[in-house]
Amino acid sequence: MIEDKIDELGFVLPTVPVPLAAYVPGVRTGNLIFTSGQLPMEAGVLKYKGKVGTEVGEEDAKHAAQIAVLNCLAVVKSILGNLDFIERVVKLNVFVNSDSKFGNQPEVANGASELLVKLFGEKGKHARAAVGVNILPRDASVEIEMIVEVK
Repeated sequence: MIEDKIDELGFVLPTVPVPLAAYVPGVRTGNLIFTSGQLPMEAGVLKYKGKVGTEVGEEDAKHAAQIAVLNCLAVVKSILGNLDFIERVVKLNVFVNSDSKFGNQPEVANGASELLVKLFGEKGKHARAAVGVNILPRDASVEIEMIVEVK
């Protein structure tokens, strides 16, 4: 089971974070689930605030990406009831609150991508965008959107 793998890797599948504004955490249409952007929230607290490259180091930003993608998985579970119904991870959009000189957004995004491959194997390999942005909500270091195909 995917949740057992999450535990074995030393992570915790969180409860779904409360949306910060007027939207829902995720939407299912047909056999696809689209999550809203998820921040690195743990127990209601935003982790790793600030610009990556100055206020947040690259390794911490990779950890922030792991937390954010776990929040995406929590959203998927809230819709499906069980993460084992995921057929494959289709795409991630990873936004990195970047200092003007920071260009390692793909390496930050790897925090999430590598975790998904550890959890889902071949089904965890996905298309991805890793984009540097000027600011994110609540000054988060990372925000991730996920699309998954489900049974």
